[in-house]
Amino acid sequence: MGWSHPDISLDDLLVLIKGFVDILILASGYQSSGLPASWDVENIKKAVRWGIFFEDVLRRLQDSVDYEDSMKELDAALLHLTSSPNFPQGLVHISSATLSKGRDLILEHLLQTHPLEAAHITSLLTATVELDIDNLTNTDNDGLNMYMDRLMLHLESHNLISIPKDMFKKSLASSATADLKISDSVCNTGSPRKSYIGSEECNFTDHSYFLIEELLKRQALISRVSSAERGLDTLLKIVARDNIVRSQKNALEETLSVDMSLKSTEMLSEFSLWDQWRSRCLSYLLDKRTIRMLSGANLIFSASKVQWIRVFEPLKVSLDVKNDNLLEIMEISLLGFISSRWNSLIECFISQTYNFLPISKQYSDLQYLLQGNSLCVHSKKEAMNSKERDILEYVTPLLSSQPHKLWLLPPVLAAAAIPSWSILFRIYLNEIEKQFSGACSQIRYCGCNQDGKEHRACEVAERIRCLYVVHIQNSHLMSDDFNARS
Repeated sequence: MGWSHPDISLDDLLVLIKGFVDILILASGYQSSGLPASWDVENIKKAVRWGIFFEDVLRRLQDSVDYEDSMKELDAALLHLTSSPNFPQGLVHISSATLSKGRDLILEHLLQTHPLEAAHITSLLTATVELDIDNLTNTDNDGLNMYMDRLMLHLESHNLISIPKDMFKKSLASSATADLKISDSVCNTGSPRKSYIGSEECNFTDHSYFLIEELLKRQALISRVSSAERGLDTLLKIVARDNIVRSQKNALEETLSVDMSLKSTEMLSEFSLWDQWRSRCLSYLLDKRTIRMLSGANLIFSASKVQWIRVFEPLKVSLDVKNDNLLEIMEISLLGFISSRWNSLIECFISQTYNFLPISKQYSDLQYLLQGNSLCVHSKKEAMNSKERDILEYVTPLLSSQPHKLWLLPPVLAAAAIPSWSILFRIYLNEIEKQFSGACSQIRYCGCNQDGKEHRACEVAERIRCLYVVHIQNSHLMSDDFNARS
């Protein structure tokens, strides 16, 4: 039988749903350009009323067996809509079931995904309270007073408001006496949900109560994130000076106390440099900023390539000389590339033991690795999953055209995220070779050659150490993981 709603065609409804999707995107806090989206009280109320409109349409379809075919038709159309590669991946779950809770969907996005600021929370609370008061305009003062008392109690019980009760009630009363009478087609908030106020005489929608519960969820989430961050800080302090490092240092110090030769002294000095290098690597891997960027990278690259490229492309050209958007794009991309191996990478550096090989020997081994990998590029590339291939294909031309950007990326990230068989690895080693040998280069990152010193405590040595640890000492970080998922 197909679609048979008496008031709206399926095509017209789908047009409105696409508009609702745009509203949800804005409710998440950003415009399509990437600029922040701000929400004032009136626009929040309009967005909630859009959600209520879809609730009413879906309720009419769901309440009658005559519309079962219409519901199936709508869900099929929504499935087709959301399966498009251009459809926002964060909203692919939209169906008739989610649209039947349209107002909740809007409020959840405005609170759970929108960046929280005091002004935004104030606008949200004001808008939801005003929506509730709209539903109380036809009730007596007892209903309004009961609403204000219960709302104030709810806010106070969760320490969500600190203004005096009289001031709060006066503010609500002034809103209640204002001219709120507008046409039913605009301000009708649909059929009331079950109110938190357990009074049959006070039966109205409870937008403010729903918002408060969502706010409490957000607070709990922030609290858990804060706990996780504190845990990361503690972990970093522990692993930066763990027992493995201390035991190795103690052994070297004991050797030095017996043998005061120049060689033993140099070994202790080298160990100290290695310990500092390892701490810097772990500091980046466990840093709050890094973890947040890793989380963001996972979200971005869960979308299709078409979509995440659309996110990055407008950001590549930055008018702000202080912020290098291209460098951040590269960092996010490389974090996305190694996200599945992140835990293994941390474990690798936590358990890392002191390597006595001089930097020159480590560099020589890396050059040998480069020559050996040139014969198996195709098979290695095929072992990657589609997401990793897409990311590597995207960053390769960017970094190939601006190889100096490689020196601006954290050494441990560049080492872990650039496969040893890739063109990027060859370019990276070529950049290191220029600095290592003292060959002509536009920018010098190391003055060891000019000073007649070996590369020990310099940028070049740090990057060689990272490459050696990842690609030679722990080559399974790349090969085993690719093979397991191929």
